[in-house]
Amino acid sequence: MLEDHTAADPIAPRIGQQSGPQTPPVPWPDAYPEGYAVVDVETTGLARDDRIISAAVYQLDARGEFQDRWYTLVNPERDPGPVWIHGLTSEVLADAPLFPEIVPELSRRLDGRVLVAHNAMFDWSMIAREYARATAVAPVNRRLCTIALSKELGLPLANHKLETLAAHYGVVQEQAHHALDDARVLAETFRPSLRRAARENLRLPLLACQPLTEWSDTPAPRRYPGAASSYRPTSWRPARKRPACPYPNPGRYEPGGKLVQGMRVAFSGDTSVDRELLEDRAIEAGLHVATSLSRLTSLLVTNDPDAQTSKTAKARTFGTTVIDEAAFMQLLQDVRPAAG
Repeated sequence: MLEDHTAADPIAPRIGQQSGPQTPPVPWPDAYPEGYAVVDVETTGLARDDRIISAAVYQLDARGEFQDRWYTLVNPERDPGPVWIHGLTSEVLADAPLFPEIVPELSRRLDGRVLVAHNAMFDWSMIAREYARATAVAPVNRRLCTIALSKELGLPLANHKLETLAAHYGVVQEQAHHALDDARVLAETFRPSLRRAARENLRLPLLACQPLTEWSDTPAPRRYPGAASSYRPTSWRPARKRPACPYPNPGRYEPGGKLVQGMRVAFSGDTSVDRELLEDRAIEAGLHVATSLSRLTSLLVTNDPDAQTSKTAKARTFGTTVIDEAAFMQLLQDVRPAAG
């Protein structure tokens, strides 16, 4: 039976226990979600084959009020990675449950809620990969990144680190890189951000979550930062050098037609096939994988065309054709050779 480690954990769930005058009720947008799961995971590293070693979830109701919390260690069945950052050694993790053992309880905590995280792409990608390894599907349909929300609110932050956001709201961070304390800090900073967004009737930057059905655990080089460096990357997917496309760009993709070698293809959002695998297949077919979207981009592939991302916004501005992953995979089966 999975142990709830929160009972013995010294970090108190301060959220929901603040003294003093309470914030008066604000008009609440009808379109806002019914509940949130504020999540933080610590991992063995940042690569595609890295594993989760601890996870914490704070459950908040529709208006950001505290409901419950949960925390667990996870045995990664491998080296724990940068111990000097998260403090979790192989000895500490030896008796922890494996990820498949925590799936039922974690799923119960996530089910029906929007997943909230700081740099949510990272946390969601690690969770989605662990669920895929466990031959399970995470019950998460949407996520909200608190970095994106801070930008939407125009908060006067020097940077978008969690500690900077915490300082802005006067939240004390007691143990950085401890999943439970990071989740608490994030929950305490998310609540005032959510209420401000509600007062301004702001559209929340929600993104669709696509569970992984095909992935690869190809080992990646270890690039652990020094002890004084930040563990979290600015982006979940490290940049990787792609081979130059040998074919000229034939122009825009026309709906109903075929892909042509040399076309510039950009991807946005989650894909059921691991992003790197999808990019590799596009490159093998003779396509040019673009990291950004411009007037020269032939096609945008996304499973969430209504998402308020820079790529989808530019696609609308430039009139770039947008298709989903399933249609793109079908088109990859018959790519026309480049002219000449």
